[in-house]
Amino acid sequence: MESVLLILEFVLTALITIVVMLQKSSSIGLGAYSGSNETVFGAKGPAAFLAKVTMFFSILFVINTIALGYVYSSKSTQSVIDSVPAASSKPAAPAAPSAPVPPSVPSGK
Repeated sequence: MESVLLILEFVLTALITIVVMLQKSSSIGLGAYSGSNETVFGAKGPAAFLAKVTMFFSILFVINTIALGYVYSSKSTQSVIDSVPAASSKPAAPAAPSAPVPPSVPSGK
């Protein structure tokens, strides 16, 4: 299930990118290539149609992202912290300091 949603996420990303780049901007951009489509989409040209398609794809993208988040969060039952081995419940006693050993005195015999 999550692989289908993940593939759909990539497809929607590519479609949104293509549709946004086809829209006319103030500097024309790639929208110059859609000039012949004005008679197909009506008097206003493809601007209104492409805006609606962009909105549709973006709503699908958001819904798919929420679904992916739900699937991945319900799939994981453990946290990363849960997999770390637990330390003993009793704290270790601190090591007792050893008494210093005096230096040995050489015997003069």
